[in-house]
Amino acid sequence: MTDTKKPSRSPRKARLVFMGSPDFSVPSLRVLNEAFEICAVYTQPPRKAGRGLKLQPTAVANCASQLGLRCFSPVRLRGNAEEEARLASFEADLFVVIAYGLILPKTVLDIPPLGCINGHASLLPRWRGAAPIQRAIEAGDAQTGVTIMQMEEGLDTGPMLSDAAININNGMNAGTLHDALAALTAELMPPVIDALMTGNIRATPQPEMGVTYATKISNSETQLGFALPASALMRKICAFSPYPGASFETKSGRLKLLSAEALSDDATDAAPGSFLGRSQTDGIKIACGDNSVLQITKLQPAGKKPMSGAAFLNGQNWHLGENITAANATGKP
Repeated sequence: MTDTKKPSRSPRKARLVFMGSPDFSVPSLRVLNEAFEICAVYTQPPRKAGRGLKLQPTAVANCASQLGLRCFSPVRLRGNAEEEARLASFEADLFVVIAYGLILPKTVLDIPPLGCINGHASLLPRWRGAAPIQRAIEAGDAQTGVTIMQMEEGLDTGPMLSDAAININNGMNAGTLHDALAALTAELMPPVIDALMTGNIRATPQPEMGVTYATKISNSETQLGFALPASALMRKICAFSPYPGASFETKSGRLKLLSAEALSDDATDAAPGSFLGRSQTDGIKIACGDNSVLQITKLQPAGKKPMSGAAFLNGQNWHLGENITAANATGKP
């Protein structure tokens, strides 16, 4: 969305405040630190995690420490006059925001002379909001991408500065797509910043049609029911893998499903949730809605390591035709 003429290089490096928190933000921080002057990094405060529930810094905080960058972790920015004064004191040209996790009020958006830009993991206006990567896979989108936009007060509503698309290949999960989009964001950011510094860029308003919202993933929707068609279940499994993970309860306990495939050449009259045996590739075949069949190729039993469907079946007493979901499993042939 930049002008077709090649922008001239800014006479000096842009001064940036970088705002981000998770792993997704780290490739961009590393690239921008090489190309520009990062005068401060802002990230979410440490959170309790792990078995000992110890406070863990964000991925961006760890990266900032490695790079020797000043890092700040306020609980909030809205109504925080002290942080607003600190942000203004950096005299940054631009704030770069990538998966920060805190709302930037107008008083903060107005601080840098070139405004604030955001790298968002979708092709806006599709999938504004919290979980664009997962929702794109779950919906069966053929493509997604990254949009660099000028920030305003609305949720991902700002005018677009640049974008790039990527195909969602069959079976691609959220982890794989996350890494590809994180790398793409890091690639797109430097030329946008150069163009902003030289004034050789124009923003394009987002289309009014095609707006969708990527709501946060709830625990309840990660619990699978086999009344859905196998294709829909496969998309959910891919969308929620590796985190938070799609799962279902069986007579053998909870199974977290890591990869699966809808068997388009198979059909069955068995009730959804019925065990149909091993597949030719040693997966687990389960009857689903619309007479479809799902092949589970990789799973993780509660408290155990991930394993193939075949390895799991070696220790089970599941019978052909049995409904193996916890509410219906009888343990009988």
